[in-house]
Amino acid sequence: MKRALFLDRDGTVIEDRGYMHDPALVQLLPGAADVLREVSANGWALVIVSNQSGVGRGLITPAEMDAVQARFLETLRGTGVEITASYFCVHRPDENCHCRKPSVFHLERAAREFGIDLRSSWMIGDRRSDILCGKNAGCRTIWLSNPLFPVVEGLADFVAQDWPQARRILAEHAGL
Repeated sequence: MKRALFLDRDGTVIEDRGYMHDPALVQLLPGAADVLREVSANGWALVIVSNQSGVGRGLITPAEMDAVQARFLETLRGTGVEITASYFCVHRPDENCHCRKPSVFHLERAAREFGIDLRSSWMIGDRRSDILCGKNAGCRTIWLSNPLFPVVEGLADFVAQDWPQARRILAEHAGL
């Protein structure tokens, strides 16, 4: 079984610009591609798990969400990074669906589909729901700090201020 790095997308790998409807707004966070390329080169799967409630709220269309995702993947490919899989929850929070983070639904699905060992995998995100999702699945977690969502102290295994610091954490604690 292989390890995975589960990743939130908006605010973690790319800048969070609210409900993303325009592919031109896709901007990688500094250092993200370098770390993801290194993680992938070490045999880890890279899996995006993202809540996209803007679709369920009617703020963005499924086609707009798909266009943003296509641009995201294209941008990463341009840096030499291939994402193994991407999973999205498009429901509103009040729908109480089974796939919205912090649910482990998509992590368990990826584990089945790609032979991933959740206990040796990691989750990086910028919100409480990302960290709880990873913890609920048995993964170790890194909260990537950003000004939009204050870090909840003691929730994540580690807190990183940026991607270079996340890389140092993975090197020290995951044998990257």
